[in-house]
Amino acid sequence: MNKRIALITNISERQVTTVLQLIAEGGTIPFIARYRKEATGSLDEVAIEKIDAEYKKLIELEKRKKTILDRLAELTVNKPNLVDQIQNCYDPKELEDLYLPYKQKRKTKATVAIENGLEPLAKIIMSQRENGIINQAHRYARNGLSADDALEGARHIIAEWVSESKAARDTIRTSFERHATLIAKVDKKKTADAQKYKDYFDFSQNINRIPSHRLLAILRAEKEGLLKVKVEIDNDRALERLERIFIRSNADAADQILTAIKDSYKRLLAPSIVTEIRKDAKEKADLEAIGIFTNNLTQLLMAAPLGSKRVLALDPGFRSGCKLTCLDEQSNLVYHSTIYPHPPQNKADDACHRIAGLIREYHIEAIAIGNGTAGRETEQFVKGLLPKTSDIQVYLISEAGASIYSASEAAREEFPDLDLTVRGSVSIGRRLIDPLAELVKIEPKSIGVGQYQYDVDQNKLKASLDNVVSFAVNKVGVNVNTASKHLLQHVSGLGPKLAQNIVEHRDSLGAFKSIDAIKKVKGFGAKAFEQSAGFLRVIGSNNPLDESAVHPESYSIVKNMAKRLNLHTQELIGDETLAATIRLEDFVTDTVGLPTLTDIITEIKKPGLDPRGEAQSMEFDDRIRDIKDVRIGMKLQGKISNLTKFGAFVDIGIKENGLIHVSQIADRRITDPSEVLHLEQVVTARVIDIDLDRKRIGLSIKD
Repeated sequence: MNKRIALITNISERQVTTVLQLIAEGGTIPFIARYRKEATGSLDEVAIEKIDAEYKKLIELEKRKKTILDRLAELTVNKPNLVDQIQNCYDPKELEDLYLPYKQKRKTKATVAIENGLEPLAKIIMSQRENGIINQAHRYARNGLSADDALEGARHIIAEWVSESKAARDTIRTSFERHATLIAKVDKKKTADAQKYKDYFDFSQNINRIPSHRLLAILRAEKEGLLKVKVEIDNDRALERLERIFIRSNADAADQILTAIKDSYKRLLAPSIVTEIRKDAKEKADLEAIGIFTNNLTQLLMAAPLGSKRVLALDPGFRSGCKLTCLDEQSNLVYHSTIYPHPPQNKADDACHRIAGLIREYHIEAIAIGNGTAGRETEQFVKGLLPKTSDIQVYLISEAGASIYSASEAAREEFPDLDLTVRGSVSIGRRLIDPLAELVKIEPKSIGVGQYQYDVDQNKLKASLDNVVSFAVNKVGVNVNTASKHLLQHVSGLGPKLAQNIVEHRDSLGAFKSIDAIKKVKGFGAKAFEQSAGFLRVIGSNNPLDESAVHPESYSIVKNMAKRLNLHTQELIGDETLAATIRLEDFVTDTVGLPTLTDIITEIKKPGLDPRGEAQSMEFDDRIRDIKDVRIGMKLQGKISNLTKFGAFVDIGIKENGLIHVSQIADRRITDPSEVLHLEQVVTARVIDIDLDRKRIGLSIKD
């Protein structure tokens, strides 16, 4: 099995074996990737996840093989060659083809014919040695059946044999895989309702060449009953191939077999293979869409935080007002209220005085404003009341998923007495302070950086997104004394129960003074400590390594490094010059090699360095507040809000995002916008097209 995984993943068998052994021992992917580099040959999270995924697929395949072999044994099928084929099969489709003739069937035309004793006649026809087929049929004309009825029944049996033939299925499957065309037509009775799918009203393309977003759109429209979709190949060529497999003579039996082949192809074989082909195409599209989503989510979760600053946050609105909250450096809510600076209330003076007072009272260092309804108006109002000499930065923050969090169990548990909109304002402020810590509270597919996320396989999507969240959380590290249980549960080796226990322990006994103190948490065993300790931080600990990504199992190495320089550990930590003088080769052992030592030196130089950088504010164009203000030729600054295969969406400060089509991103040809752009990137784009009816803005960043 390991050899096969090595072939599939193009990773050495030794590395595969090591990874699977570490996982079997309770190792998590982030832990193995970060702290077992010597064992794995420095495989990253992606490679380790791939090994784990292929292993799970093979385990499921082996379970299916056992089920099939057990069933064949029950049926007393004595075919050693078949058993060997099944045991050596690694293609799920081929496996099901091998089993198909023995599968328990519902009542079919063929089973009825067999019950009527027509199987011997079908065998005579298939032998193709008899010319008097009509005379043979008269011998089976009994129990109310005519000779024609007998022949028809025999053909039904043959049709089923054809549809269950591995050779036939392989032939037709190959034809569909290479040449299948997907055809979509609008349901003419629903043309008005289907306008958003009008690009597919009369659509035809080789199914292998359809981009994932198009296929998912077509399938969604089909599900909504707006499009009629079918998959076709050249039927005449397919039938010719089947004839070559089954017809071996010119005897009059050949006509009967040909009729049965045509019936089998139309009624049984083609529909079965079409179902397969559609399923395969959907899975391929799902994987591509999930890949785009996970890439976007990774970038969003790794967006730069503002850090521990005092923030005033606003969830904007017109009629209902702007929900205002003040957060301290630890993201705790210290004040909330509502202001009405916009129509119809127009209480701008009151709002101005209150904001100015709150800035002074709570020593506000930054202001976060949601980018939804009234977002730009609120941003302009707030900037207008700040003195030109003010150091306070104003940030427009994405509200995607904020309403989901506001109504969630997590929000109700944290703020049981607060209105939904106030919770939303808190979430907006916290997204500025630490996007990762806040976004982990929201179901990933609701964050708004995917495409067709509700159309893809939800189990695969969840598994993939859960891994993305886990990798991001562990890459950044978590302050164990301030993190929510929602953040802690994604730390390697923890999970919801231990995360809850950590929070309860912290609430009842106070902050943890050291990493070792975590061992006193209820249920926190040696394995949990091994897996999680390197990703947890204790700020202010007596041991400065507790604030770093150095694993406690390696503390002694750092101590020896300091001792070699006649220093205490505290004197070495953070001193890049001293750290650069350390010869790593002097500390190599049987279990600790250069990869781990290199990571340790990196941490010594800059302990606990956040890999996400620092948040930057940006200015939107004051000329536009609505799509009607946009003009062709304008150059607008914006922020990449979503990436798809066909282009990049840009937040230009109004409700509608602009789209930079993939052809308008670079002067050279690119196939994926992520080759050039990344989420949250600030770009200056030129308006090249405006469609007011469809509320679409076309942009270009080509020179």
